[in-house]
Amino acid sequence: MATILNRILKQKCRSVSSLSHRSQHQGLFNLTRYENHDPLPSQLPALRSTTRSFLDFYKFGNKKAIEEERARLNDEMNRGYFADMKEFKEHGGKIAAASKTLISAASAMKFPALAVTFSNGKSMTLPITSNSNEVNKECLDVPKVTLVCLSFRASSQEMISSWSKPFIESFGDRKDLQLFEVSFIDKWLLGLAPIRKLLLRVLAKPKNSENSALQRQIAYSFGDHYHFRKQMKVLNLLTGYILLVDKSGRIRWQGFGTATPEEVSQLLSCTSLLLKDQ
Repeated sequence: MATILNRILKQKCRSVSSLSHRSQHQGLFNLTRYENHDPLPSQLPALRSTTRSFLDFYKFGNKKAIEEERARLNDEMNRGYFADMKEFKEHGGKIAAASKTLISAASAMKFPALAVTFSNGKSMTLPITSNSNEVNKECLDVPKVTLVCLSFRASSQEMISSWSKPFIESFGDRKDLQLFEVSFIDKWLLGLAPIRKLLLRVLAKPKNSENSALQRQIAYSFGDHYHFRKQMKVLNLLTGYILLVDKSGRIRWQGFGTATPEEVSQLLSCTSLLLKDQ
């Protein structure tokens, strides 16, 4: 009986000793785990601070772009299709009278660089000046005067013709003049390379049989033209814009909408004066 009691007591002591030893090691493991991960809470604020600083810097870097986009959206909403149509019904596209005299070279604004593409796939940048890449690469002659007709919608095509036809009839034998009729295509889908190539083939005009030195050069400008329109102060997209540009790329005369006989006379007179001055 005593022997059995002694065995039981020894087993209990061993169990207690084993538990005590295990608890010591477990406590050591827990302490080690806490020590290994204790720095993390102190590192989290720094990590959050770094992330926040990066985001703040990103927002700051794009703050100007965000403000410009916001102003653009506001501008586009205020000047939509219905506003243009309302104005068009009031004045028929004649947003202002054409210039009666030449704009002085000192006060004339520069024609903004405009990339255009022709139906044959050839591209160039208007206006053509002595500093143009096309002049340097292809040895093109710099025209003394260029008539640039801008059409943002199909409704203005007839307006453009009311200016360009009498211009060609009067200066058809001049080699120091150029005439560009530019149509703007702002739909992003039509600007994709394969679709644009197909569209240019469809838009290709038959070759002009006339032998006059001055020819209509029909070009297309693809993409977003918002900034170009802002620089040119183009408000109504349903009308046509007619510009006389000198060899330095300055706009010396401008007309709008459908030409009247008096305005055609002013265009031809100002062109002759500009040719003498250049």
